[in-house]
Amino acid sequence: MNKVPKLNQAKAPVRRTPLVLILVITLLNTMGIAIMVPLVPFLVARNAVPGHNLAVVVGWLTATYGICQLLAAPGLGVLSDRFGRRPVLFLCLLGSVAGYLMLGLGHTLWLFFLGRIIDGLTGGNISILFGYVADLTEPEERGKYFGLLGSAAGIGSLLGPALAGLLATLNERAPFFAAAGLLLLALIWGYFVLPESLERRYRLSSFSIYELNPLKQLISALSWEDLRWLLLAWFLYAFPVGILQGTFTVLLKDSLNFTVTQVSLVLTVLGAVDILVQGLLIGWLLRKLGNIRLGLLALALVGASYLMLGSLTWLAMPGLALLGITLFASAGSCVENALRGLTSQAAGRQDQGRLSGAMQALQSLGWVAGPLVGGYLYTVWGHWQAYAFAALTTLLAIACVRLALPLLRGRVSQS
Repeated sequence: MNKVPKLNQAKAPVRRTPLVLILVITLLNTMGIAIMVPLVPFLVARNAVPGHNLAVVVGWLTATYGICQLLAAPGLGVLSDRFGRRPVLFLCLLGSVAGYLMLGLGHTLWLFFLGRIIDGLTGGNISILFGYVADLTEPEERGKYFGLLGSAAGIGSLLGPALAGLLATLNERAPFFAAAGLLLLALIWGYFVLPESLERRYRLSSFSIYELNPLKQLISALSWEDLRWLLLAWFLYAFPVGILQGTFTVLLKDSLNFTVTQVSLVLTVLGAVDILVQGLLIGWLLRKLGNIRLGLLALALVGASYLMLGSLTWLAMPGLALLGITLFASAGSCVENALRGLTSQAAGRQDQGRLSGAMQALQSLGWVAGPLVGGYLYTVWGHWQAYAFAALTTLLAIACVRLALPLLRGRVSQS
């Protein structure tokens, strides 16, 4: 009975500063990732790769980061449960600093890949950050602070391309050095003010190698019979998003001759639209249409946005690029919320954690496979064909949602 108040009193004096720092680190993590997106195609093209192979190499660089995150993220979470959040988080920050420095200093392809590998292995620290928040807050407060972490990540995704475009006017490598410097400052700040949040008595005494298996959640997803069609729809939505991630900046460079600053502006628009829809419109749309109708409509609009962007091959119009990416960002935000809501309603209360892990695993797999397939299609088949394939895959996602409806009747309302 007396233990809880004592724990609360011990936490109270250190709660505010650590939480602020965790939010700053989350923002800087996503900002660093977003900084890289508009820059890499230009650096690779000028230093390492002939133009006709550019989409393939950028696809592999994008997928390499995703593969390393997929491999490392489960292990980092378990290691933080065993050895504490603080040392594992500092190791991750140091790895990201090293990765950005290699990208900034690199003039050869192997250095670019080494930078992405190091940053990918250490950049999947979101589980540690969520663990820190859970340690430092009471259960009834955690939802609010988890939401703040998501907001910080969204702001970082918005600021990253804008900062990249601004600094690239000085030097195309400057944004990488800026990202490394900001993370290094966060590490130094954390060393002096961030306490260890996980007391020794609550740490894992041991863990099995199976808990480090990155395929654990994926295997769980594939064995879920009641939700198989919905989870397949989630993957078929994530997969073409990965195609877009791996090829879009190359498309803007090839079709419109955009500079780093112009590409950054387009990506900033994408982030701003996503935040606007998530913050202001999604609740109203869900009340008006419901998860099923909104999900199906939004998937159709995402497919249309791929066709619109692919048509830049013939219609080299900057306005078309902005219109296409705005449609993608707004409809994509609706798809994610609707499908998450739909699967959450269809699953039992006791399965929510398992469902979240399964969806994250499938999304990560799509974001790894998409850039690889997209880079190949873009180079071998053509620009339009890669985006037409993305639209076709989205159509298959719509079909999977429709196939899931008979199984969901009675469990999920259409309104």
